[in-house]
Amino acid sequence: MLAALMGVLLGLLGGGGSILAVPIFVYVLGYGAKEAIAMSLAVVGVTSLFAAVGHWRRGNVNLRVALIFGAVAMAGTYLGARLAVFFSDAAQLALFAGVMLLAAFFMFRDGGAPEAESHGMPLALIVFEGIGVGVLTGLVGVGGGFLIVPALVLLGRVPMKIAIGTSLLVIAMKSAAGFVGYLGQVDVPWTYMTAFTLVAMLGSLGGSFLANFLPQRTLKKGFAAFLTLMGALILAQNVSTLF
Repeated sequence: MLAALMGVLLGLLGGGGSILAVPIFVYVLGYGAKEAIAMSLAVVGVTSLFAAVGHWRRGNVNLRVALIFGAVAMAGTYLGARLAVFFSDAAQLALFAGVMLLAAFFMFRDGGAPEAESHGMPLALIVFEGIGVGVLTGLVGVGGGFLIVPALVLLGRVPMKIAIGTSLLVIAMKSAAGFVGYLGQVDVPWTYMTAFTLVAMLGSLGGSFLANFLPQRTLKKGFAAFLTLMGALILAQNVSTLF
């Protein structure tokens, strides 16, 4: 049920639903932080690739940006995953809570970036943004679309529709690299993770259908409020254990 809910939210909002994966794996299913983050990367990556295919068919993927950004982000994500061994579970969850609050901030702002006219993005900017978002993804297990899309639109002057499609492909690429980075560090329950991912993908189809009937702005504001509450609770629970 929770996998389906996560998928529905992903389909409804075009992103953000995947940030529920880590709390579900940790607080509901009882996995450790590192196992939860590794599985989250797999769920996020496969679901994002599934969604990216549809955007690519509609011409909403800038392959130049995706391949360059994605390649750099993959290196950053793999590095973040390998660095995770130096972080305690509490430290990773505290950092994850901070990312939840940052995602809520972007959603409260409504993601209202203006349409852009140019498809160009400077190579140096792609490299800098890709490494930063990649390392964060590897450490906390989220796709980072709420960071990538505004960067592509506001900094790279990429139109919103193309930014969303491009972001999904980048997320799939770097999530795969991050998952590989965790292999050998954690024991992955492959059967359970695969089933969870398939249910989430089916849920995303339902969410995409419902998105035609529900107001996106209201949904984003409500989900942002939920992320704020969850992020504050997780942060409060784990920060105290760091000192």
